[in-house]
Amino acid sequence: MIDLHTHSRASDGSMTPEELVLHAGKSGITVLALTDHDSVSGIEEARTAAKSEGIIFVPGIELDISWHPGECHLLGYGVGRTPSDLGPILLDINAKRRERNLQIVESMRAGGIDIDLERVEAIADGGTVGRPHLARFLAESGVVKNVQQAFDKYLATGRPYYVDRESISLEEGIAIITESGGIPVLAHPLSLYVSWGRITEILASFRDKGVRGLEAWHPGTKKRSCERLEALARDLGMFVTGGSDFHGAARPDRKLGKTVDGRDIDDRFYFDELLPALS
Repeated sequence: MIDLHTHSRASDGSMTPEELVLHAGKSGITVLALTDHDSVSGIEEARTAAKSEGIIFVPGIELDISWHPGECHLLGYGVGRTPSDLGPILLDINAKRRERNLQIVESMRAGGIDIDLERVEAIADGGTVGRPHLARFLAESGVVKNVQQAFDKYLATGRPYYVDRESISLEEGIAIITESGGIPVLAHPLSLYVSWGRITEILASFRDKGVRGLEAWHPGTKKRSCERLEALARDLGMFVTGGSDFHGAARPDRKLGKTVDGRDIDDRFYFDELLPALS
């Protein structure tokens, strides 16, 4: 088994990078990519642990890209292979994330929810605070029954406390990844909320701008749709990846090394698809 889409406490996962790697070792994972949101701060810790565990480690990142009406996330595999000063860029991205969090908190307070930002930051435990941590606060405070309800009722797009984020463009995301030696791959393509009638055109434009692969296999996508996305990637000359989008306790429905319907993530997505692109 492999897993090419995971998150640690460096962003919105519940495990430290080392804990994530140790869990991967116990789960029988042979190839692991760490793809934290807008952060590479966990990579060296994870790389060191992976070496001890005998796991092939792929340094990665997941960037939030400006897109409407859905969401566009760009995975970058192999970041850091060439000299590139990611620090200032990621600091700016995360400063804008903090501004958004403050807007959400102020909106919640105006709506009568007594939210404690220090507790939210404690939940993040040193990681980048985001909506998942706000959702966990709401669940732990009894405002909602669980994290999913927090999103459905308050934090998802179009809900009362959703605040649109100032994100980078697709072109900027591709440049950030490629200039550091990485390979841009579109995460969970159906999150774009583009109809099947338009998706070929949209993905072809992404490919022409420099996106080289599609994460066709994702646990949030139905099996038939995963198959359609893989076939579409082949038609477009793009390679295919698969991942669990693992967050640990923050998303207990996501299991390490598992994709749609609890299927093992096939190692062909690394050895036959990603590795040649990284070579």
